[in-house]
Amino acid sequence: MRTVLISGASIAGPALAYWLHRYGFSVTVVERAPALRAGGQAVDFKGKTHLKVLERMGILDEVRARRTGTTDMVFVDDNGRELGLMSGEFTGGDLEILRGDLAEIMYDTTAATVEYLFGDTITDLHDTGDSVAVRFEHNPPRTFDLVLGADGIHSRVRKLAFGPEADYVKHLGYYYCVAGASDTTTPRERATGYAHNTPGKLAIDGGPKAQQMYLFAAPELDYPRNDPAAQRRIITETFADMTWHTPRMLTDLADFDDIHLDSISQVRMNGTYTRGRTALIGDAAYGNTLAGFGTGLAIVGAYVLAGELACAAGDHVTAFANYDRIMKRYAKIAGNSNAGPFLAPKTAPGIKVRNWFLGSRLFTLMLKYGDKAANDIDLLDYPELVESTPQVN
Repeated sequence: MRTVLISGASIAGPALAYWLHRYGFSVTVVERAPALRAGGQAVDFKGKTHLKVLERMGILDEVRARRTGTTDMVFVDDNGRELGLMSGEFTGGDLEILRGDLAEIMYDTTAATVEYLFGDTITDLHDTGDSVAVRFEHNPPRTFDLVLGADGIHSRVRKLAFGPEADYVKHLGYYYCVAGASDTTTPRERATGYAHNTPGKLAIDGGPKAQQMYLFAAPELDYPRNDPAAQRRIITETFADMTWHTPRMLTDLADFDDIHLDSISQVRMNGTYTRGRTALIGDAAYGNTLAGFGTGLAIVGAYVLAGELACAAGDHVTAFANYDRIMKRYAKIAGNSNAGPFLAPKTAPGIKVRNWFLGSRLFTLMLKYGDKAANDIDLLDYPELVESTPQVN
């Protein structure tokens, strides 16, 4: 039986673990966090392809039962008067759910059959050609047949197997911050979001993503991603001159235990998500922050990678080549888009044009294009294909 180590227990990792176990692999998942993260910002699925994968995993009904209600985002002026509206159809897709709830469903589906190592991380990978020797921060060293990185846009596996993050992750000129995403006391289905712009800045009060959200234009910043105090300081200083609800929001910011500040960035792997006995999926491979397709790409990528490994009877060379080919085409839906200039235009005229666009037919056409792109893949029925595949020892 082939042994596989997956780094990351958010969405892509457990989805991949589900399929690999189903196809006869022995799977271990390592996760830096000490436990599953509750709550979290809302994520969404778009189109029949995403829903088909959830259905084949047997979790579609549960995801629907725990879905959030999609709500509109209202853009307002200093006095709260409506200037534009972003429909819930755009922000919430066909099916929206809190990230933490989705992770819990994924974990519950795999916990009995997959080994989870919480509170640990990979510190070293050595691909011998026949296997991968792995060192952990806390657990003893182990050897696996394959190592798969599902550990996000700042992937440790990508850094160890491919090279420095700067070689593969491009900063797109903006930062975003979510605060209060784990606060489940306010029902998200009734938490209409109100948003206010000044040039190069956006503050959102409420809404399905988090209790607060900020977005602003900036060159690359040097700050510790694991230091909430430093992140609060950046937000407070950046938005100190904004009026509307922002002064109250900045005061409330100190009350949130969870705050996440990160760049809007795009992962650029040039269509090659594999190297030796290592492969990347999800945001580690084709992430594009706030592009709107990340969760769907993650579960489709997991389905394809596991299915190709099963069809190739564990021959990773063949499977990885097919995975690269299939996902290179499909991952184009994330494209080179940058949500920053759209959400926080850098000029006052730009803000006015954006508000006009939200009410135009062009915005409706963009919604239809997104739906079409999300379905632009022919999913193979891997379970049928592997019924007669001999088990690899």
